[in-house]
Amino acid sequence: MFITVFGQKGGVAKTCSSVHIAACWSQQQKRVVLVDADRNRSATAYGARGLLPCLVVPIEAAAKATRSAEIVVTDGQASSNEEEIKNLVEGADFILLPTTTQSRSIELTVEMSQMLRQYKIPYAALLVKVDARKEAAAEQATELLQGFDIKVLAAQIPLLSAFEQAETEGVTVDQAIDKRGRANPRRMMGWSAYSAACKEIKGLLEEHSTLNQNQTPIGWDFTPMESRMAA
Repeated sequence: MFITVFGQKGGVAKTCSSVHIAACWSQQQKRVVLVDADRNRSATAYGARGLLPCLVVPIEAAAKATRSAEIVVTDGQASSNEEEIKNLVEGADFILLPTTTQSRSIELTVEMSQMLRQYKIPYAALLVKVDARKEAAAEQATELLQGFDIKVLAAQIPLLSAFEQAETEGVTVDQAIDKRGRANPRRMMGWSAYSAACKEIKGLLEEHSTLNQNQTPIGWDFTPMESRMAA
């Protein structure tokens, strides 16, 4: 199974989402590789301490590193370049679009979805950095995205200082500690949200596979990797 996390701008928790999506599946005893395709090498920097539960490799090393992987998560380049988008889509079974509730982020996600539709690949938006004190903003963002026929995951990633603490330490949010060295009391909210997102992604992929038994006209195979290996 190939999952690409993609966005047109910075600040939408793209790398954070890539890391945690990969980590959640790793915790389920899956063989997972996180491929860093972002020119900034943010995922590589995040995993530099070697404390993440999955292997993190630059895209140049992906061919060898992913040979025996069951799930490959790609932290894609933040770009609106159509050629780059096409290349990333060709290597994906599913596209995840992290989106904040800010209007500009929503606009860019809508633009991205319009480009993705031509490739007939399943994709969904994931609301990130959701402030619990501003529930109306998340509801409005969801309605706006759905109004453009964009699937929005029910899981929402909360705005937590625990995510920043986790990245500083090079660990996932469930391992986050505060400045006093104590476990962040809200860390599991973030971990649970990403775990729920993984379940939804798996369900959407299974649904897509059921509805599209044949390959697409351009020959892409959306069958999850584990099914291909078992065949």
